[in-house]
Amino acid sequence: MNAHILDHPLIQHKISLMRDKNTGSKEFRELVSEVATLMCYEATRDLPLAEVEIETPVAVAKTKVISGRKLAFVPILRAGLGMVDGVLNLVPAAKIGHIGMYRDPQTLKPVEYYCKLPVDIAQREVIVIDPMLATGGSAIDALSLLKEKGVAQLKFMCIIAAPEGLNALTEAHPDVDIYCGVLDERLNEHGYIVPGLGDAGDRIFGTK
Repeated sequence: MNAHILDHPLIQHKISLMRDKNTGSKEFRELVSEVATLMCYEATRDLPLAEVEIETPVAVAKTKVISGRKLAFVPILRAGLGMVDGVLNLVPAAKIGHIGMYRDPQTLKPVEYYCKLPVDIAQREVIVIDPMLATGGSAIDALSLLKEKGVAQLKFMCIIAAPEGLNALTEAHPDVDIYCGVLDERLNEHGYIVPGLGDAGDRIFGTK
């Protein structure tokens, strides 16, 4: 399986605070952003480096800089927006695309309603971000759309995943590395992750 469950203590601690039903929208948004930053650190571990010479106040140093790979982050609207500031804290030069999908409450299938991507998206490594991986439908469709646009280097990053969604995503896109903060127990009959944290979009934007 191409999934990486990130067990860093800070990630686990902050996810625990996010789960608490008494955590308000302001704190929840801050936690989502902080977790996204920590997860982005892990998801970008394989970025290529090039050696350069830099003149320090003392001497010339041979050191390393990121080389040759441009990044883009694509949040799945609307909850994915909550992770954007966190990833940009680490990679401020990255471009941002947007894919809008919502889950049909009857079929639990994703419905696309918006797509706006950088013009050079096919030349970038793209990390799709969404706090929750439930059924996997939205993630599968977003990655398929990006492949249709010519993107060859893709990753997916979520904070909480259900086994059903993780299995579906790895089966549909075995070439895509998946980064998860935690793998939960299951989906309930309404397609919500158990124990989960509720509706991430509602909690980020205070619309519940």
